[in-house]
Amino acid sequence: MTTEPSTGPAPETQRLPAGAPLIIGLLVGSAFVMILNETIMSVALPALIVDLHVAPSTVQWLTSGFMLTMAVVIPITGYLLQRFPPRKVYLASMALFSTGTLICGLAPVFAVLLAGRVVQATGTAVMIPLLMTTILRLVPESRRGQTMGTLSVVIAVAPAVGPTLSGIILSALGWRWMFWIVLPIALVALAAGAIWLKVEADTSDAPLDVPSVLISAVAFAGLVYGLSAIGESAGGAGAGVPPWVPLVAGLVALAVFVHRQLRLQRDVRRAPLLDMRPFLSRRFTLALVLVAIGFVSLFGAIILLPLYIQDVRDQSAFVAGLTVLPGGLAMGLMGPFVGRAYDRLGARPLVLPASVLLCAVMWGFTTIGETTPLWTVTLLHVGLSVALATMLTPLMTDSLGSLTGELYSHGSAILTTLQQVAGAAGTALFITVMTLASGAGGVDAAGIHAAFLVAALISIAVVVVAVLAARRPHEEPVAAS
Repeated sequence: MTTEPSTGPAPETQRLPAGAPLIIGLLVGSAFVMILNETIMSVALPALIVDLHVAPSTVQWLTSGFMLTMAVVIPITGYLLQRFPPRKVYLASMALFSTGTLICGLAPVFAVLLAGRVVQATGTAVMIPLLMTTILRLVPESRRGQTMGTLSVVIAVAPAVGPTLSGIILSALGWRWMFWIVLPIALVALAAGAIWLKVEADTSDAPLDVPSVLISAVAFAGLVYGLSAIGESAGGAGAGVPPWVPLVAGLVALAVFVHRQLRLQRDVRRAPLLDMRPFLSRRFTLALVLVAIGFVSLFGAIILLPLYIQDVRDQSAFVAGLTVLPGGLAMGLMGPFVGRAYDRLGARPLVLPASVLLCAVMWGFTTIGETTPLWTVTLLHVGLSVALATMLTPLMTDSLGSLTGELYSHGSAILTTLQQVAGAAGTALFITVMTLASGAGGVDAAGIHAAFLVAALISIAVVVVAVLAARRPHEEPVAAS
């Protein structure tokens, strides 16, 4: 972590380039709609089981397939953002998302709906790395924190609002309207991008290394699917291939993938699919570890709290959504303020207290039981959201700021890929612990307590890594050569 704030002219004297606010606003809005669509399906699954005549284990692929596609495509975005101008990447991303949304809205059977979700995910996977890279290219260093804080709106508010919005649409209109409402918004964003999105960026003519694409697909799909399958099998929903098979295959493929990228980096005639040089920066690597643990905590709360509220407290899904909604809104609203604080103070004064707050909140979650007032749960979740907002914006900004421009796209691809894997790992870990600790009747207070206890123990590692990171000296940005 950088222990000093940015140097140079004061933030108010470093103005954004002409048109930059419009471009960043367009990208943030597009990413928000895409991530909202990723989480909006969760509440609709029971209705889809009835309307499309599919089993619960089958309908889950609407979310699992989306996540797997994201895991496969995101590692490729580092190459895409170096090979093609941002405008072309954006237009391709929104065109894919819009096409997938149309397919979903018209889908007569489950297979077509699943295909539409895969097409949607292909477009969505590119957007967050594109947004991160564009911010780094357009925004002066002294104002990056404030602008990167807008990412919190995408990361936190969209997942929080998704289930609530889905419930409203389902009760009033039906599940197809989840796509018909989104489609015109996506088409307007596509048209706006064609007119206004103009970002200067150097491109490379390096050919695509197809073997790397295939190996990365096996690696990251195997990891995400294997981790997800562990949670499903622990809950009694697993069937077919044992979870360790795709997990081991993913780990082996990941080792092969990293070896190949390192070899390609030494070949002056070729280029790696995903450049590994960002890991030469200790700032980047340590921030990456903290972001990963932070996302494990975030996804732990996302998966455990609805189960606690619905299964232990016997409340409706709507009540569960309202209970966690304030935390998601708080995290999103805090993003820009935390970003401005980062621009003035640097990462250390924000990340260290946030790591302590995260640890305290996680231990607080271990005290909830069958009679805990829901306002207490909401308050704890708001505390968790505040801690993560205060950590994630400085960490993402500081990690990518440790790189030079030619590595921005690869650094953002690594960061976004890690978020997917960490989310799947957190979900698998907490669901497994909860299931093993619960009684034969399903989810109970003992299982929830055990899962939060594991999360609390993990949160201690956040404090330790934050302290270690704060002790290291400042270093110059890592370059590609």
